[in-house]
Amino acid sequence: MDILLNLGLFIISLAVLLKAADYFIDSAEEIGLSLGISPFIIGVTIVAFGTSLPELATSLVSVFKGQSEIVVSNVVGSNITNIALVLGLVVVIVKNIEVPKSLWKTDLPFLLGSSFFMWFTLRDLKFTIFEAILFAVGIIVFLFYSLNSDEDSDEEFRQKASIKTYLILIAGGIGVALGAEFTIRAIMAISSEMGVPTDVITLSMVALGTSLPEVIVSLSAARKGKTSIAIGNVMGSNIFNTYAVMSIPRFFGDLTIPASVVDFSLPMMMVMTILFAVMTISQNISRWEGLVLLMFYVFYIVELF
Repeated sequence: MDILLNLGLFIISLAVLLKAADYFIDSAEEIGLSLGISPFIIGVTIVAFGTSLPELATSLVSVFKGQSEIVVSNVVGSNITNIALVLGLVVVIVKNIEVPKSLWKTDLPFLLGSSFFMWFTLRDLKFTIFEAILFAVGIIVFLFYSLNSDEDSDEEFRQKASIKTYLILIAGGIGVALGAEFTIRAIMAISSEMGVPTDVITLSMVALGTSLPEVIVSLSAARKGKTSIAIGNVMGSNIFNTYAVMSIPRFFGDLTIPASVVDFSLPMMMVMTILFAVMTISQNISRWEGLVLLMFYVFYIVELF
């Protein structure tokens, strides 16, 4: 009976998440365009950070509850999910994604840099305050360069966003966060009742749950032909996860770094990031490459369990 109740909660929460994501993506794009920002930069900043809020909220709660090992597992698991599952699904569904030319100028180097930087800082199984400060500076620098390197904005098509649009953005963001939160609770409850180990739940189910906003928003954007927002969302979310979701909780307490994460999941995250970079060289990601990403995700989940 408990499993059925949690399954019902999962379905309802996911439905709320879907609808809220639609409102969020539309209002975010309208506001961004009104400010003269290109769709790709909108995906990298506004949409990406909004959909990464569940990771940050989950990580902060875990530190306050004395379960700080969830932070790094959540970040690494979510980053793998964003590239392998989210981007893989988007490419398979839309068949083909054109990669913006500006990707290699700022965003991709930041993505690769954040991945390697995280590995260097965590290989000693410690994450100090000094390292947290460096990560916080990293996200500030990324935002600065992203907004200042936007060459695709077009002043001619700027339209003023109404107050209603801003309210819809806020309501949509809250809906996405709440939908993800209750979806996570349902997944956690179902997994616990099935006797799945905590570390496996964190790296797979919790990471998947907190990545659901990225999944839904990216798929929603892809269905509407806004692939720049979809790919920008994946990249921005991963950079935000690495720099912000790792650093901010550290200011509220020590973080436990599980050796199993550093030995397997973190190298897997680096492999997926490098693979993504290789796929973007041709400025085009095809359906078969999307299938390769999904295969890697299936391999990752099977290895965890």
